Amino acid sequence: MAVTEPAPPAQPVAHEGILRRQSLRESAARTYARSLPIVPVRARGLTIEGADGRRYLDCLSGAGTLALGHNHPVVLEAIKKVLASGAPLHVLDLATPVKDAFTTELFATLPRPLADDARIQFCGPAGTDAVEAALKLVRTATGRSGLLAFTGAYHGMTAGALDASGGAADVRVTRLPYPQNYRCPFGAGGERGAELAARWTENLLDDPKGGVPAPAGMILEPVQGEGGVIPAPDGWLRRMREITASRSIPLIADEVQTGVGRTGAFWAVEHSGIVPDVMVLSKAIGGSLPLAVIVYRADLDAWQPGAHAGTFRGNQLAMAAGAATLSFVRENRLAERAATLGARMLGQLQGLAAAHRCIGDVRGRGLMIGVELVNPDSDDTQAAVPPADAVLAAAVQRECLRRGLIVELGGRHCAVVRLLPPLTLTDEQAQAVLDRFADSVEAAVSAPHLRHDTGPSQ
Repeated sequence: MAVTEPAPPAQPVAHEGILRRQSLRESAARTYARSLPIVPVRARGLTIEGADGRRYLDCLSGAGTLALGHNHPVVLEAIKKVLASGAPLHVLDLATPVKDAFTTELFATLPRPLADDARIQFCGPAGTDAVEAALKLVRTATGRSGLLAFTGAYHGMTAGALDASGGAADVRVTRLPYPQNYRCPFGAGGERGAELAARWTENLLDDPKGGVPAPAGMILEPVQGEGGVIPAPDGWLRRMREITASRSIPLIADEVQTGVGRTGAFWAVEHSGIVPDVMVLSKAIGGSLPLAVIVYRADLDAWQPGAHAGTFRGNQLAMAAGAATLSFVRENRLAERAATLGARMLGQLQGLAAAHRCIGDVRGRGLMIGVELVNPDSDDTQAAVPPADAVLAAAVQRECLRRGLIVELGGRHCAVVRLLPPLTLTDEQAQAVLDRFADSVEAAVSAPHLRHDTGPSQ
C-alpha cells in the first residue's frame, strides 16, 4: 500500500460497535485504545487499514516491536515454514532446531566480548518478565539485594520492574539522576550536566553515610523511551560502566525498546562501546510475536535448576519470526539505514521547531525520535525552559490521527510526541510522516479550541 494511495471511501462497517463493546468489556487500564480509536483489519509495512476503510501510517510500530513493520514477507514465511513442518508449538524449555537457530542468530549480533562468554535465559513472553529475571539473576549471583536505577526510567509493569521505574511509589531502589540536555536536573546540560550526574552517582556509592544498600546491580536504558526519548550521552554510559565494574556491580542494559537496529546500531550500547554484564531483550527480537530473553556473562549463572521458569518461554513461532527479523536487519544493514534516515528526520524536525515556539526540543537516536511540546508563553519566569504542554501534545496527536498518522505520547509530563517507524521506512514514507506531523502541529497551534477537544474515549 503506497503512501500516496488514497484511502477508499468509508464503508458501512461495524467498527463503531466494536469500539463500543471494547469500552464496555475491557479493563479501565487499557491505554492505546483511548487515544487511537481505530479498528485495524489489515496491515503491511508502515500502513494500517482500519475497519472504516481509512489508512494510517503507523509510527507506533507496536511500541517499537515491529522492526520490519507489519507482516513483513520474511516474517510471514518463517512462521508458515514452522506451521507447515508439523513442529511442536509448545515445548517449555526443551531444545529444538528452531530455538537453536534463533539463539545462534541472536548471539551473532551481540557485542562480541559478551557473546563469547554468554548464557541466555528464555523468560516469560514480555519485556517486563525479562527485567524481573535480570534483577533476580544479579541478586542471586551477588547475594545482595540493593538496586540502582534512574530517574525517568521505564522497565515494565510487574512489581520489580515498577520498583526500578521512575514512577515508583513505594521506593525500594536507589534512584540516580539520568542526564538530559533540555531539562537537566543540575541546570547545566550537555557534557557538564552528564559529568555532574556521574559524579553524583560515584560520590553516593562511596559515601559510607549515603544510605545506599549494597547494590546487586545497576539497570539503565541507553535511550529512555517512555521517559521522553532521552539518549544517554556515550561518555556518561562509559562512566557508568567504569563505576560499576570497579565496584563489582553488574550492569544491566535494558534494550527492550532500543534493540535490533532501532537507534542506528544493532544494540544501543554499541554507540558508546560499553559491554554490559546483562542485556534485557524483547519486543523486536520476536519479529512481532511475544518473546523475551536475558543474555548475561557466564560467571553470573548461579541459578539452580528451576530457579527461574515460565510455561510460555518456548514460543517456537516467535523464535522463527525473531531469527528471520534479526537476520534481515543484519544482512540488509538496517541499523545503518536507521541512523542515516533518523538523522535526516531529526534535522527536518529541528527546522520545524525553529518555526514553532511550542516545540521546545527535538531529540532521539536513529528511528527513535521525540518532539517535546511546551507552553512558551508561561508566566514562570524562573524556569530555565518553558513548561511541558501535555494538552497541546494531546491535540497534536489527535490532529495526526485525523491526517492518518499514528503517533504515541510519552515523557515525564506526557508532552513528548514519539515517532517509532519501522526500520524499513522509505524516503517517501518518511517525508509523508513529517509532512503530516507538521500539518498537525500547525492545526493544533492555530486552532486553540482543538486543545479542549478530547475526542472519543474508548
